[in-house]
Amino acid sequence: MSLISLSPLDGRYQKDVAELSDYFSELALMQYRLMVEVEYFITLSLEPGVKEVSAFNPATQKQLRSIYANFSLADAEKIKKIESVTNHDVKAVEYFLKEKIGKLPAKNAKKYSEFIHFALTSEDINNLAYSVMWQTAVRKIYKPKIVEVQKNITAFARAYSNTPLLALTHGQSATPTTVGKEFAVFSTRLKRQIKQLERHQLQGKLGGATGTWSAHCFTYPNVDWLKFSKKFITSMGLEPNLVTTQIENHDSLAENYHIIERINTILVDFTRDVWLYIMRGVLGQTKKDGEVGSSTMPHKINPIQFENAEGNLGIANAYFAHLAQKLPTSRLQRDLTDSTVLRNQGVPLAHSLLACHNILKGMSRLTVNKEKLNEELDEHWEVLAEAVQTILRKVWYPKPYEKLKELTRGQKMTKEMIRGFIKELDIPKNEKEKLLKLTPQKYTGLANKLI
Repeated sequence: MSLISLSPLDGRYQKDVAELSDYFSELALMQYRLMVEVEYFITLSLEPGVKEVSAFNPATQKQLRSIYANFSLADAEKIKKIESVTNHDVKAVEYFLKEKIGKLPAKNAKKYSEFIHFALTSEDINNLAYSVMWQTAVRKIYKPKIVEVQKNITAFARAYSNTPLLALTHGQSATPTTVGKEFAVFSTRLKRQIKQLERHQLQGKLGGATGTWSAHCFTYPNVDWLKFSKKFITSMGLEPNLVTTQIENHDSLAENYHIIERINTILVDFTRDVWLYIMRGVLGQTKKDGEVGSSTMPHKINPIQFENAEGNLGIANAYFAHLAQKLPTSRLQRDLTDSTVLRNQGVPLAHSLLACHNILKGMSRLTVNKEKLNEELDEHWEVLAEAVQTILRKVWYPKPYEKLKELTRGQKMTKEMIRGFIKELDIPKNEKEKLLKLTPQKYTGLANKLI
């Protein structure tokens, strides 16, 4: 029941992240472990050098694959019951699989059931299962959502590519930009990281108890186990990692976490900037009937979606930082500290997904206050000091920067003050006319073209 759930991911926010349970729940982990076990069993039967196991025909393969394809809650409960005796989760999956194979119409599969989990250590199953789970969830659930966020920001940037905005550097008035260009900055940053996420490849291992294939080679010395392993790991959609200890070193997982962590950092930057634009009044939010902004101040429309997103992004990155730091370290040939940590990899992805949902909600009600934008620009004519001193440099005016510094530094300048200064300059007429026609709204350079 969501109202008594320990985690808000399974309670308050469950509807926004429920689809990830197909990849990161205990049931999902069991299903992915079964998938690896079954596919290994099938691949082993097709290896000519393993003569004791006859190759499974397509019909038998289909029956075997149905075990994980049709995996149910009742099946998961059976595995948990077995685990209560074995006190070993992967061994429980192996015993469950043997039991299920014994009930298949294809009797030859039962005959060879002792070749299930042949020469493997639990980590051979786990590393492949966890990586496939992660890779599939990222590609099917997370990536489409972050692409939607990026495209949404891009659309907003294009819609307001020509809308001038007073820039602030160090919190002080600065050379004007456009609303669209500033949103395009985030869109471009996100696009680059999304491309890296698309290109990144996770690794997998299948080398046995200490990464030496000792049991494999001792039993079947004439089989090319490196070739076999490469083929099998590749069939899982992973890149073979052939030089490992008992565990796959998780470097590639850490790399993947770091990419999403960078995406989240960009989004933190974005949500904070949008929050500040709303605070300034240059961006606004549409009202929603029945919505309350404060329990005591009825006028408020708070930027809660962006605040919620920022908070969830922070939680996600804290998890990602620990996962990426802890998982690649293991004492000697292995310790078990990675096991309990790796079970949590779905948590930061859920917080990241939740943040995306909130950003999209926030963006859907975002408005641009052009009146406020112009008001701000009209209050800060000092931002044209850059343009004036640059023209003065062009025409060899003596000490142009210093002249403008003396006039404007620390001062809020009006239109009359700036134009009065320009009129007194002894410079070519065409340059003076160009400066006199300039306004903060027009001083945005190539901003509108950068979209």
